Amino acid sequence: MNKSTYLLPVIVIAIAGILSSIFIVDEREKALVLQFGRVVSVKEDPGLALKLPLIQEVVRYDDRILSIDVGPIEVTPADDRRLVVDAFARYRIADVEQFRQAVGDGGVGIADQRLDRILTAETREVLGTVSSKDILSTDRAALMLRIRNAAITQARALGLDVIDVRLKATDLPPQNLEATFERMRAEREREATDERARGNEAAQRVRAQADRTVVELVSEARREAEIIRGEADAKRNAIFADAFGADPEFFEFYRSLTAYERSLQGSNSSMVLSPDSEFFEYLRSPTGAAPAAGQ
Repeated sequence: MNKSTYLLPVIVIAIAGILSSIFIVDEREKALVLQFGRVVSVKEDPGLALKLPLIQEVVRYDDRILSIDVGPIEVTPADDRRLVVDAFARYRIADVEQFRQAVGDGGVGIADQRLDRILTAETREVLGTVSSKDILSTDRAALMLRIRNAAITQARALGLDVIDVRLKATDLPPQNLEATFERMRAEREREATDERARGNEAAQRVRAQADRTVVELVSEARREAEIIRGEADAKRNAIFADAFGADPEFFEFYRSLTAYERSLQGSNSSMVLSPDSEFFEYLRSPTGAAPAAGQ
């Protein structure tokens, strides 16, 4: 037989052996070389690496930052107002050899389950020491940092490095929503009632002030009117007195005519007087003068 007949299979087997002993480590991953399930080497630098064909295998793990959604978690803050919290965490595999020992063949799926339990426990413990107002306020950033720091130590036992923990949503349990809405509605109605009461009180003060102002203005106007009327009457009386002093007889005649005019109004006026009444003394006088005393 020709030597080439034996040489060709040997070359093929050699090439296959060489190819199976070479593997590539991507820059986005880390690799473990296992021999019968035991870790013999860790490949963290990207590039080509070698392993023994057939008896050694390569297990790859993602070296990028991974995310895990945690929740919903029901927590009871210090004020006993139950809340449902949704959170998520970001982590990366820091020690692939320890990670392999902790999770075995389960990989990232088992790690997510264990990390979920760790974060759930730490979230309940941290949020259980504060009030619900602190959780819903801007102080929640400090609370998330406390949860992260508390989870770091336990996560290191899994070969993980917890980078960040965030609370996505904080809500009331469904059974408490209606009671909370009723309480909020009652509070708003109470505030509205207080506002209306204060408004009515202010309106009453304004009306009272306006009524007092009206009374003061009317009283002042009446007082001024009485003063003016009194001054006018005084001037009128002074004029009458001057006129009476200048010609008393004419003044008496004028006053009698004024009395006639005021008494005999209309077309059918009647008066009942005694025959010797002085009311018509000027009408009985032939000269229009007042009769002399005793006549």
